[in-house]
Amino acid sequence: MIRLASVLLIVILSAVSAWPQGKGVDKPTERVRDSGTAGSNGTKTDTGAGRGIDFGKGKTPEVPPLPNPYRIVARRDAILKAIADVMRDRKLTIDEAASKPGEGIIISQPYTFIKGAVVTQSELGRYADVTTSAARGWTRGRYTITVEVQPIDGNSANVSVNAKIEGRTDGATGAEWTTLPSSGVVEDEFLSALITNITGAPPPGRPE
Repeated sequence: MIRLASVLLIVILSAVSAWPQGKGVDKPTERVRDSGTAGSNGTKTDTGAGRGIDFGKGKTPEVPPLPNPYRIVARRDAILKAIADVMRDRKLTIDEAASKPGEGIIISQPYTFIKGAVVTQSELGRYADVTTSAARGWTRGRYTITVEVQPIDGNSANVSVNAKIEGRTDGATGAEWTTLPSSGVVEDEFLSALITNITGAPPPGRPE
């Protein structure tokens, strides 16, 4: 009987020691064990391959548009010169007949920024809201920029930029230009370039 009891005790002890151990308290060290199998880091989800899907984290945030008008700290004549410089850099030609420098108004001639039926649709849609027009089959896109400088005092002024966006279609009756609502991209890009030209650095929050 004693020998049988000893055998039973050994079997019981062996079964207990072989029982799978999951998350619990390790008695000798009083530490919580984590031996799960979710990913290479167990059930932990904050690091490594077991951290799970992280939607949007680390994504470059969208840059908000610049205020328009934008207050620029510079003399009026310096701002007007910078406007002419930026227009030249962006391949824009100043419309001398329409511009009124004495009143702080500079207007460009229409600038064709895209040609070709294959690429015009997407590029035009970047600068304007094409869904407002019933026209289809765009073949060209152009814009005209009007910049107005309104002095605040001797050392600063509000600068506003407005763009007229047009899309062209070629039909049986010939070419036709349609004015489209601006998305604000042309204005924002010009303002950013103007601020960089005057201050020597891009606006706050914009890349170098």
